[in-house]
Amino acid sequence: MLKTIAAVLLLMVSLSLHGCSVGTSGLNSYVDSTDGYEFLYPNGWVPVKVTDGPDVVLHDLIEQTENVSVVINPVPEGKTLKDLGTPGEVGYQLQKNIITRSNSNRQVELVNAGSRESGDKTYYIIEYSVKLPSQKRHDLATAVVSRGKLYTLNASATELRWDKVQDVFEQVVQSFNVY
Repeated sequence: MLKTIAAVLLLMVSLSLHGCSVGTSGLNSYVDSTDGYEFLYPNGWVPVKVTDGPDVVLHDLIEQTENVSVVINPVPEGKTLKDLGTPGEVGYQLQKNIITRSNSNRQVELVNAGSRESGDKTYYIIEYSVKLPSQKRHDLATAVVSRGKLYTLNASATELRWDKVQDVFEQVVQSFNVY
């Protein structure tokens, strides 16, 4: 009898721990404890080495143009995300930065901007349509200020693939958490 109870308890603990670690089907957890952020990303994605750019870039092994990246920039001391502007205003500023960074060889259109609260932090969710000389892309980003830094997570895919990846990218963006 004691062995049966122990086996049932072990099974219950095992299942509950498994439920806590998986979270969302088909997604893995990326944690950067040094810079203080984490997010979920799709199975089958791998890190890409970059210099002078994002803090991290992951892309799909098969659809290599699909990627997620995190960029960290300083903000003036004491500024919050709301101090930087509304979701639309911050979205337009990020849009300008994308165009400037790319030497204006792309057209970026802000599609949607909103916000969400998590704990004591405000996150802006920003959606872009990007037209490059060779293709159209769709980007979904989230921005948050923490410890004097602006963290921006961006998930990007070609417009042709957007309908297939939109739900997963929304999960990735919603999972972004800074601490």
